[in-house]
Amino acid sequence: MFTVRYTSRFAPSPTGHLHLGSVYTALASFVDAKANHGLWQLRFDDLDTPRNMAGATTSILKTLETLGLHWDGTVDYQSQHLDEYQAVLNDLLNTKQIYRCECSRKDVGSIYSQRCRNKTISADIPHSLRIKTYEKQITFHDGLQGRISHNLVLQHGDFILKRRDNIIAYQFAVVLDDLRQNINHIVRGMDLLNETPKQIFLQQVLNLSTPTYSHIPILVNQQGQKLSKQTLAAAVDLTTPNLLLFQLLQLLNQNPPIELHAASVEETLQWAISNWQLAALQGKIQIAV
Repeated sequence: MFTVRYTSRFAPSPTGHLHLGSVYTALASFVDAKANHGLWQLRFDDLDTPRNMAGATTSILKTLETLGLHWDGTVDYQSQHLDEYQAVLNDLLNTKQIYRCECSRKDVGSIYSQRCRNKTISADIPHSLRIKTYEKQITFHDGLQGRISHNLVLQHGDFILKRRDNIIAYQFAVVLDDLRQNINHIVRGMDLLNETPKQIFLQQVLNLSTPTYSHIPILVNQQGQKLSKQTLAAAVDLTTPNLLLFQLLQLLNQNPPIELHAASVEETLQWAISNWQLAALQGKIQIAV
């Protein structure tokens, strides 16, 4: 019987150096893939060009290599697939599943009012592209957070697939990216849990399969803020990568033995893969560092 191989990915944005929260997520997805004898792919989510930082891609690659997190296959870049995204958008426009919206961000609240849904807006006018949602519960079982169910209309509304500045929206791109890379398992941070029902809805609209999702708790600072570039999280110190891995395994609730302090990067990763327990993070939402 044919078995589909576990395939996962890490998809950082090249907006800066990797901080502790980033490598924590990378390690979790890498070890989960390898513990399941799977593939771990690397993709750069580099569509939001105003936020991209010169040298960030090289820095991220170096950090992953130093930590022994070696990806399978070639590195993928979203920016190399603009024609692919546009072709699908054109199909959705032709079938009237998406529409042009001339509203600016200041014109709309947290949930869009659909004011442009039935308008005819010229392609020459600055506009975004929104997908038509409808009364439907999107329900899925998260590997760590349990049953998740969202009503798209009430909780999200008609969300954007292409921004007014002509940048493809994350929600839309990631669905096609995961299809392209044959991704069937996704381990990522809790901060993206709320976005998952929108991505599943798009998968259903496009007749695509839905990966298995597991959202791990995010790392937060002493003020309770998620570690991020916006909260000035520092780049990870790679002076002693084996000790950094040990710290990350502790944060991932894997209880690494003290003997690993003296182990190499390769030995530490091998222990992590052999002893990996994703369920040790069950139900947790955040971890303070």
